[in-house]
Amino acid sequence: MADETTPPSGRDRLRELIDAVLDEDNRTLPAMAGDAYASPWYFSRQVTRGAGEPPVALRRRVLLERAAWQLRRGAAVTDTAFAAGYDSVEGFARAFARAYGRPPGSVADEQPGTRDAHWLPAPNGIHFHPPMSLWVADESGRGAPDEVTGLMVHHDVEDTRALLEAAKGLTDEAYRLARLPGWSVLPWDGTEESIADVLHGLVRSKEVWLASIEGADHPAGGADDPVALLARFDAVAPRWLAAVRDIARRGAWGDRLVDALCEPPETFVLGSVVAHVLTYAAHRRLLVRHLLRDACVEIDTGDPIDWLTRSSR
Repeated sequence: MADETTPPSGRDRLRELIDAVLDEDNRTLPAMAGDAYASPWYFSRQVTRGAGEPPVALRRRVLLERAAWQLRRGAAVTDTAFAAGYDSVEGFARAFARAYGRPPGSVADEQPGTRDAHWLPAPNGIHFHPPMSLWVADESGRGAPDEVTGLMVHHDVEDTRALLEAAKGLTDEAYRLARLPGWSVLPWDGTEESIADVLHGLVRSKEVWLASIEGADHPAGGADDPVALLARFDAVAPRWLAAVRDIARRGAWGDRLVDALCEPPETFVLGSVVAHVLTYAAHRRLLVRHLLRDACVEIDTGDPIDWLTRSSR
């Protein structure tokens, strides 16, 4: 017999929390419970046992964290108070001061700070992550970084840049020729039939995933000629390396990022995000080598052994 806190098949408990506890329309416990088709008592018991925090307290804390993040980015105290579900600015100010030890008006003068600058103490590692997501910190200390991971991340960055440089010698026609009609690396990324498509996929993947990790808006696209892609890559690569170093420094490979903008909400483990980027980057780098040779461009094998040998000389 399943434990009463076990979510239905195919459901994620965190998704239940997002759907019911943090829904913008669910400002009371009965509203949350109604969204989850449960009685308030049973819903509160499930959430408290599963998350270690009562649903109303969880919602209040996460919305205060969001408010702190918004205030640091210049939002007005009045707008922030009502967005956080408070009926008055005075009530919001009192709750904020109790939580952060200072009035909300003082936060507007602070620098945005680090990713977790707005976090409050939590029994479950669940925190607000901008723009409209959750971050679930791994408290277990699992997933220590290792040298191999670092080598793979740095090799990927340097090898990608070398391939972009190699593509600069192609004519636009050769660069955009559909050499693999109908080919798709990942279904949601569309077809990648040309050298231009595959190189764009290499750069775009880091832009999108880094935005998710940083809590930034979904990045806009841009030009995909070799020079423009190099500029985009040179902008994202140092930040990607810094993000991975930060994950390793904090031992946060097991942290989970819950993206509430997805429908239904998606949960991503940071270690799996890095592994995903590395896996498909390696595939694309080998694929684009095949396409460059088809375009009569001499290119190496991309072997990390050779790369490390050259780097150590």
